[in-house]
Amino acid sequence: MAFKKEVLEIIEPRDVFVGNPKAEVTLEEFGEYESEVCAKANEIVKKLLIDYDGKIRFNFRHFPLTKIHQRSLKAGEAAVATAQDGKFWEMHNILFANRRNLGTTSLKLYSKEAGVSNKRFLDDLVNATFGWQVQGDLKEGIDRGVKDVPTFFVNGERVAKNTYEELSKAIEAALKKTKKKAPAKQRA
Repeated sequence: MAFKKEVLEIIEPRDVFVGNPKAEVTLEEFGEYESEVCAKANEIVKKLLIDYDGKIRFNFRHFPLTKIHQRSLKAGEAAVATAQDGKFWEMHNILFANRRNLGTTSLKLYSKEAGVSNKRFLDDLVNATFGWQVQGDLKEGIDRGVKDVPTFFVNGERVAKNTYEELSKAIEAALKKTKKKAPAKQRA
């Protein structure tokens, strides 16, 4: 009896963006879904995406603090699972809105609310199918010096404070750098 080999291409968290996909400025957050501070930061990010529409792109990376937020790892896995169905950002916002209720059954209901059609969602969650992706984000965060959430980077540079003002200042500086790099027009 031969086994059929199925190759699945997994959409990694580092490849999921909102905003202008071709933007030269990337705002990146290491966070998790149970944190009140991350939920507040999510509102700041929404405002930044509006204020810098077309100029930035945003990427959320998972950094579950499981010692204090036991359900943050599964919530991260649920977000990665929904990304496979193209519904990461819908789920991302639903998870923050429901951050006090992130049990497995609730995550399944939230996936339906987000519009996920994957019938294996609950199996994937129970079997930690996407656990490696969340753990990969966690490891990368540690390697980059992340110790707490939320931690933001603009074009790879860490932002000291997680306020709208500081993030906006870092974005403005990055936008100026990209303008300086633009090639000058040549005369004929």
